[in-house]
Amino acid sequence: MFYQLYELNHAAMAPFRAAADIMRFAYANPMNPFSNTPFGRTIAASLEMFERTTRRYGKPEFGLKQTTIGDKTVSVREEVVWSRPFCNLLHFARNAPAASRNDPRILIVAPMSGHYATLLRGTVEALLPSADIYITDWIDARMVPMTGGTFDFDDYVDYVIEMLHFLGHDTHVVAVCQPSVPVLAAAAVMEEARDPLSPASMTLMGGPIDTRINPTAVNKLAQERSLRWFSDNVIMNVPWPQPGFMRPVYPGFLQLSGFMSMNLDRHLVAHKEFFMHLVKNDGEPERHRDFYDEYLAVMDLTAEFYLQTVEEVFIKHSLPKGELMHRGKRVDPAAIRNVALLTVEGENDDISGVGQTMAAQTICVNIPEDMRMHYLQPDVGHYGVFNGSRFRREIAPRIIDFVRQHSRSAVKPPIPRVIKGGRTG
Repeated sequence: MFYQLYELNHAAMAPFRAAADIMRFAYANPMNPFSNTPFGRTIAASLEMFERTTRRYGKPEFGLKQTTIGDKTVSVREEVVWSRPFCNLLHFARNAPAASRNDPRILIVAPMSGHYATLLRGTVEALLPSADIYITDWIDARMVPMTGGTFDFDDYVDYVIEMLHFLGHDTHVVAVCQPSVPVLAAAAVMEEARDPLSPASMTLMGGPIDTRINPTAVNKLAQERSLRWFSDNVIMNVPWPQPGFMRPVYPGFLQLSGFMSMNLDRHLVAHKEFFMHLVKNDGEPERHRDFYDEYLAVMDLTAEFYLQTVEEVFIKHSLPKGELMHRGKRVDPAAIRNVALLTVEGENDDISGVGQTMAAQTICVNIPEDMRMHYLQPDVGHYGVFNGSRFRREIAPRIIDFVRQHSRSAVKPPIPRVIKGGRTG
């Protein structure tokens, strides 16, 4: 009943949040003589802190309306081009000049690990000037009715394959964190089937390919607990009146509590500084609001996907051991021969330790040496692998260069060969 109690508590606080919001506006109103005094700003700051710490944060927007290509600013239109019960595929359609229409097509697979795809807004923004960008917009499991069916690890792999088929020839895939494993699995499945629409390249960033290497606190927790423990303690049914009523899920608020507890002192200091900036009225709070509006917006995961991921990735280490199964058939990374591989890690990553993503280079034994590359970014943690100034300055250009280098449409036409009968082709 924990999820139900959480919802009840949130509903019970609604009138108090509304009252706090009204009073905050009253104290912040320029017509109020107390609004520009330390007393008035302290009251307004306290009320805002109360409202922000008790609200449920909704799904943020990407809000990317334009980008710069060369020296021109062009408009960007966000559109859903493919849809399934648990995912929409978003396209950031650029009003690009003719010279940019041959830019590489990149599918960004966002993590399904509690946060919305908008967590990768900075990733999209940095790559958008140089590429035609698509991103997986995973749907909150509590918003999917039971009639939408189930969604597990196999379905995740199938979704990636379907999207690559939809996007067609010469698509490049970028997996950020959690999807590194299913994306690699999807590439292996497609290559083993000799699928002509397998990705031209895959970039794996801060992903748990082999969590036996430099295990982090997240990895150790999974090793210390049995799958039964996770099933009994973190899986709950979606309460009424949500559309996904009675669907078994791993609630997003539990995932968020785990993330915040890892750096609790940092979050407490950030909120204290936010309060002081509000009292001083120095204009700094907006950055705090933007970050936490994104960070505190979370989604539920289906129980079957969460438990299967915990078991296969963090407990059994099935992929690096060569034991991962998809639809009853073993996934063979050695089957990957024609997909270029770039792995990216952060030196201070406390979610996916250094070496865990690079392990993909070891298990994909048949990718030619000139089609693989690894990059370790100094002085960044997990978030800095896909966002922030160092990502924009150091990592994003490397991704674009790698993608362009291994674009299949840029490859010269095959040299005519002689076949039986003396004909060339």
